Amino acid sequence: MTQSPTSVPSPDLQNVWETELDATPGTLESGETILAGLRLDLDERLHFTQGWLIVTDRRVIARTPGETSVSAWPISADLTLTHVDHAGVGTLELVNSAGRLARWRYTLGYNPDALRLADQFEARRDLLATGRAPAASEDDVCPSCKAPLPPGEEECPQCSRDLEAPPSTWALLRLWRFARPYQFELLAGFLLTLIGTAATLVPPYLTMPLMDKVLIPFQNGVPIDYNLVSMYLAGLLGAALTAWGLGWARTYLLARVSERIGADLRTTTYEHLLKLSLEYFGGKRTGDLMARIGSESDRICVFLSLHLLDFATDVLMIVMTAIILISINPWLALVTLVPLPFIAWMIHLVRDRLRHGFEKIDRIWSEITNVLADTIPGIRVVKAFAQEKREVERFREANKHNLAVNDRVNAVWSLFTPTVTLLTEVGLLVVWIFGIWQVSRSAITVGVLVAFLTYISRFYTRLDSMSRIVSVTQKAAAGAKRIFDILDHVSSVPEPARPAHLENVKGAIEMRDLGFRYGNRAVIRGLDLSIAPGEMIGLVGHSGSGKSTLVNLICRFYDVSEGAIRVDGIDIRSLPVSEYRRHIGLVLQEPFLFFGTIADNIAYGKPNATREEIVAAARAAHAHEFILRLPHGYDSLVGERGQALSGGERQRISIARALLIDPRILILDEATSSVDTATEKEIQKALDNLVQGRTTIAIAHRLSTLRKADRLVVMDRGQIVEVGSHDELMPKEGAYYKLYQAQLRNVDGDDDAIGGSSEGTAGERADASEPVGAQ
Repeated sequence: MTQSPTSVPSPDLQNVWETELDATPGTLESGETILAGLRLDLDERLHFTQGWLIVTDRRVIARTPGETSVSAWPISADLTLTHVDHAGVGTLELVNSAGRLARWRYTLGYNPDALRLADQFEARRDLLATGRAPAASEDDVCPSCKAPLPPGEEECPQCSRDLEAPPSTWALLRLWRFARPYQFELLAGFLLTLIGTAATLVPPYLTMPLMDKVLIPFQNGVPIDYNLVSMYLAGLLGAALTAWGLGWARTYLLARVSERIGADLRTTTYEHLLKLSLEYFGGKRTGDLMARIGSESDRICVFLSLHLLDFATDVLMIVMTAIILISINPWLALVTLVPLPFIAWMIHLVRDRLRHGFEKIDRIWSEITNVLADTIPGIRVVKAFAQEKREVERFREANKHNLAVNDRVNAVWSLFTPTVTLLTEVGLLVVWIFGIWQVSRSAITVGVLVAFLTYISRFYTRLDSMSRIVSVTQKAAAGAKRIFDILDHVSSVPEPARPAHLENVKGAIEMRDLGFRYGNRAVIRGLDLSIAPGEMIGLVGHSGSGKSTLVNLICRFYDVSEGAIRVDGIDIRSLPVSEYRRHIGLVLQEPFLFFGTIADNIAYGKPNATREEIVAAARAAHAHEFILRLPHGYDSLVGERGQALSGGERQRISIARALLIDPRILILDEATSSVDTATEKEIQKALDNLVQGRTTIAIAHRLSTLRKADRLVVMDRGQIVEVGSHDELMPKEGAYYKLYQAQLRNVDGDDDAIGGSSEGTAGERADASEPVGAQ
């Protein structure tokens, strides 16, 4: 992305860097304008120190970290500023036709500023060389609002803020996509609600003639007409029975529908979650996602089945009651509605506060769930290091935070509800006063006043109920927003619009000019590699060289940023994801087993496998013998995450799982690095059976495990530096030779000795910014 240097720079940018340059007076020439700046925090030995680099409309100016003097180079046509980054360290080099003029290093936290500075330099150099500013590309503006994008940014800040807007009640309307399949049931429920509400309004209407035609005349000496009384009482009983029957039917029907809407919501969210790429899960907590799919969807279900039904009933009751009151006496009805504007104003006042408060409560509750999701699966580590008190303290702090946020919300809600009740009582008192005055003037009868008061009591009861629904509505809206945040997320590994299909997979893999960036960091760059069908490739290199990232790209856990990966000549991005991955077998350093039986875990990739196929895979994986020694054999439970088995046993189960699907491409990611030598030999025998006739890519720290590889591919800084067999690479005394010698020197020490980086203090901390599973 290129920003035109002819645009006026931000005054804040100019002021910040002019303040920085006050320590070195005379650095800027008269009228010189700063276009971009970068803080430098690493010297040539990658030790932390301070410096800066700026690009103006005339020069490149720098104070190199560790030095006090300032250097400057005029911008000219033959000047080039190159940018690379790797292993947590970014590098800028200033080069001209004579060679390198300067080099600066920095940590990747400043990488956005470095990219902006490089873009400004290139744009300014081109402007000085051609006299024309570069044309703005479509990438320089936001596709939504068409506003100019900030330098070095790919997202519009304004649109990003819009996406992060607080939850709105309108989010509940998006639930209609889940309610649409049940629209006829919902219509039937609405009709039942309408008729049932009308039935509940009949008794107060019958009290008017009962008072005026029976009871009051009886007090004045007129005999009671029992036939008339029986008719009115029968009407009251019939209305009550009708309201009861319709209320039961509508409650059952709508509760049944809401449960199905909630189930569909959970299923759809979970299904969409599993379609998202690993990149999404890398930034999420397990407890938070569990809370969204579990408690949030349950809250929405309760809202739909109970509170929304009550709200609909309240609205119908208020509307129909208002119509009846106006038809009886318009002036008395007008007095009845006096508190309504005040209640509406209070609802509007507290709605936003409650909505924000409930969203905070949801987030804090997710933190509590996160503590549980961390501690319970890791209970062995907690107990092994005697950290029970520490974990209890973590839980107590999260719980205390949750309590504080709830207290703030309850402070608002506790004042709101009694105030609404007070207003309704005042409204009822006003009706009494005005009604007695009307009776004294013979404007209305006592029966009308009694009926009015009965209706008013129900009216204000429903009004009070409607005010209480503000709380549950905002809770449901906050939950709906958190669920739709998942559903709105688009996978960075999309399904192809026009999918191709692999027929008779041979397993040839070709990578051309491969590049991959994770955030601001370039992990793979300019990589070329071809793997023949059935060939075994060993990937070696120090930690952070990009080995695991490469196999993640081959598995299409991430999509490449540049270039392409082809299998049998077809770009893997044009293949359906699940169809492509069925041809890949993956054996990880830390095998993951699901709670269930050993047979279920072996057959995970092929659920319809027969017991004979499962046993055959276990035999090939050298797992059959230890399985038979278990109390229930293949039906033995492995425990959560396979904790009932040893590390070597779990690894052999995972190998059997890969064998059963008979993949054409096999990925072995440090499959033997975490076991002892004896177990390694057993696993190695299983691996020998697994790799037969398959295209295999193996990562291993123990170089001895790769002796049977057809070729060794040595990686460094996201690039391939050497390719060949062990016997071919050793005489060259290059990168592989150094790795091998380092392992020989530490053969009795740490198995990760070959992972030692020569990049120095900052480079050794590079892995912290890699994606999940990347190395």
